[in-house]
Amino acid sequence: MHKAPAENIQSAEALPSAIFLMGPTASGKTELALALGKYLPLDIISVDSSMVYRGMDIGTAKPRPEILAQHPHRLVDIAHPSEGYTVARFRDDALREMRQITASGRIPLLVGGTMLYFNALEHGLAPLPPADEALRVRLRTHACTIGWQGLHAQLNRVDSASASRIHPNDRQRIERALEVYYLTGHPLSHWLGAHEQPLQYQLCKLLLWPDDRASLHEAIARRFERMLEQGLLAEVARLLATPGVTLQSQGLRCIGYRQMAAHLSGTMSHEESVIAAVAATRQLAKRQITWLRRQQYAHRIFREQTVGRIVELIGQQTGGKIAILGKPESAASRL
Repeated sequence: MHKAPAENIQSAEALPSAIFLMGPTASGKTELALALGKYLPLDIISVDSSMVYRGMDIGTAKPRPEILAQHPHRLVDIAHPSEGYTVARFRDDALREMRQITASGRIPLLVGGTMLYFNALEHGLAPLPPADEALRVRLRTHACTIGWQGLHAQLNRVDSASASRIHPNDRQRIERALEVYYLTGHPLSHWLGAHEQPLQYQLCKLLLWPDDRASLHEAIARRFERMLEQGLLAEVARLLATPGVTLQSQGLRCIGYRQMAAHLSGTMSHEESVIAAVAATRQLAKRQITWLRRQQYAHRIFREQTVGRIVELIGQQTGGKIAILGKPESAASRL
């Protein structure tokens, strides 16, 4: 646990409160968010780059419709799977929703595992150039010759910092990092540290920490099995039949969807696609945990802790500014 310096605490006293609930995929973040909502005046904002897409319900582990009706999640089902949804758009959308929640006298609870979104929201975005479609076409054409891992190696030569945090198979981010370098003459890592717009909220950052890697890996595999039983393959087929949606659409590049789409297009067997999807999800969780380890002024919480204890922690970290709806000792259940 990291404690904020005294001067940070003092300057934050006049700011409205907000809570970040972060954790790796399949760690139980939604379950905890719903439990906290019973005892605190919270409105949930989703921080998930996949849940923004309509029609992508099973593979994103989106809360069921009856849960969303009872506990609305903002920034869910706001984009068509054929369209791009950028981190800049997320930041604008999230700030708007946070202002509305604060104005209503409630507390924004931002829940998810898209760490790039959390980072942009907390620290702001660098003034990066807009996309250059002609350059992107050249990069994709080059990738057809040397492969995306070849482009990743090229990125490593000009921007090793970005290459170290971007997976060699992450086509979208490799393309963007190289695009920024060729358009500006400076690596993306240079720009990311050049411009900060601190979030004007007193943050309570909670990290939902897995018990151990093996348990998390098992949870990921079990969850993907449930997705298949619930009809993930049929969901992907419906998406592919949707006008405007192709294998290159941003929505279908999400983990699970990409692998099932590859199976439906005939480039993978069903068994290969399942193995690839589970492996990619575990790799994502590893990257998320690596990012979470670097978080400052954040508090690790564990599934064996009671909800009441976590409610008390939030009250302490926000200086008692959040009204507790009911006694914490009544929230004795564990996650």
